[in-house]
Amino acid sequence: MSGRVVILGIYVTDLAFRANRMPLIGETIAGSAFALGPGGKGSNQAVAAARAGAEVVFCTRLGNDAFGEIARSTWQAEGIVARAKVLDGVATGAAHIFVEEGTGRNAIIVAAGAAATMDASDADAIEADISAAQVFVTQLEQPVAAARRGLEIARRHGVATVLNPAPALPLPDDLFPLCDYITPNETEAAALTGIEIRDADDARRAADVLLAKGAGAAIVTLGEAGALLHSRSQSVLVPAFRCGTVVETAGAGDGFTGGFAAALARGAESLEAVRFGCALAGISVTRAGTAPSMPRLAEVQALLGNAAPMRESA
Repeated sequence: MSGRVVILGIYVTDLAFRANRMPLIGETIAGSAFALGPGGKGSNQAVAAARAGAEVVFCTRLGNDAFGEIARSTWQAEGIVARAKVLDGVATGAAHIFVEEGTGRNAIIVAAGAAATMDASDADAIEADISAAQVFVTQLEQPVAAARRGLEIARRHGVATVLNPAPALPLPDDLFPLCDYITPNETEAAALTGIEIRDADDARRAADVLLAKGAGAAIVTLGEAGALLHSRSQSVLVPAFRCGTVVETAGAGDGFTGGFAAALARGAESLEAVRFGCALAGISVTRAGTAPSMPRLAEVQALLGNAAPMRESA
C-alpha cells in the first residue's frame, strides 16, 4: 500500500545564491554559485512524499508565467496530481535563498505571489481528494484561512492531519485541536510557546504546551540533534542521520515533513514515521537545492536498513 497524501501549500521558484557570508545593506559581494529550481514548502513536501512512494495531490495557486510552467513540469515529472488554480496578472511566487559556503546554513526570503491569494475555497475544491487520502498536510506560507479549512475537512473525514507551522506565526488556539501532528522546528516551537529551545528538555516543555493547546502530538525538529516525538503516551528523541558532508539545509524540514507524511500514509506508526522522516532529511542535506535534493524511497530504505537500531528515551 503506497498511501495517499494531500498537501495544501505554496509553490515558489527558488533562486539560490552561495557565498561565504551575507552582504551588508548597501554592499555587493561575489557569490560562488547560483541555481534556479522548484521550491516552496508545500511543493517541496509534495516532492518528498512522492519520491518516498506516496500518491500525492498538491493544491496551490500559480501565476500564468514561466515560473508557473516550471512548477507544472516539476509535478508532472514526479507523478504529483496538481490542483493548481492559475491567475492572470499575478506572478508565481519566488524565494531568495542565501546558502553559506562551508556550512550549508541558509537564510530565505519568500514572496508567495499568486499563492498568497489562497483562501478557504481552495480547500473546499479538493474535498473529494482529501476525503480519499490517509494524510492531509498544510503549512503557513499561504493564508491561515486556507490551512484551517483543509484541516477542518480532513478532520471531518477522519483523515490524519499534519500542520507544519512554518514560517513562525502566532496562531489562534482553536487551530491546534485540528492537528493530529504539529511539526515545528526550534524557532517555530519557541514562537508558538514562548519557550527558548536549546536542547531536548526545552523541546519537551514546548511540546507539552502544544499538547495543552489541543494538538494530538508534537514533533519538534532539532536539526543535527534529530527530532523529538512527544505525545501523551510517549516522548522519544529520534537521532539525526549523518550521511556525509552537509551541502545545504534549506529543504531539510520539508523533506522531514513529506517523508513523515508518506510513511504515515503507508500505515507506519508515528515513531517509525518520524525515523523515516529523519532518514530522508539526513540524505537531503548532502545535496544542493530544496525539491531536487529529496531522495527516492529505495535510498531511504537502504539507509534505514544499514542504520543501527534506535534506542528510545523516556
